[in-house]
Amino acid sequence: MILPHDGKQSGDLQVRGPWVTSGYFRGEGGDVLDPDGWFSTGDVATITPSGFVRLTDRSKDVIKSGGEWISSIDLENAAVSHPAVHEAAVIGRPHVKWQERPMMIVVLKPGCAITHAEMNAHLEAHVAKWWLPDDLVVVEELPHTATGKLQKMKLREQFADHVLPA
Repeated sequence: MILPHDGKQSGDLQVRGPWVTSGYFRGEGGDVLDPDGWFSTGDVATITPSGFVRLTDRSKDVIKSGGEWISSIDLENAAVSHPAVHEAAVIGRPHVKWQERPMMIVVLKPGCAITHAEMNAHLEAHVAKWWLPDDLVVVEELPHTATGKLQKMKLREQFADHVLPA
């Protein structure tokens, strides 16, 4: 489905054209184009009426809650604006009613502390109330790649058995 270019509605970004890949090296990985020739970038984006593209998240990182999408990046950026938070990551956890709900994992600055309620009070000024994480976990460090990118796949594995509070 093609979404309006209003700069507000977000969806999976797909591209096609003569310089877009037609497949993986040696055909490994299967077809990369849909039947109409579109390539899914793996990004979630909005497009403005002027044609400017704003990437808002990675498709695999967005949290699907009750038929709506919650941007893990927007939640993380809002969390690190709290004076006690050094670094934050948000992953989706299964939820019976809503399909997924956000779980926030933070590294605090030395000598700082924060409660789940304090974090949600802070986040309310930055995101929609229904985006607020259902749980907050404080850790010593977050896993990163050699280039410093957060490894959310490792966090999903680490917290695979984590059950959100009722």
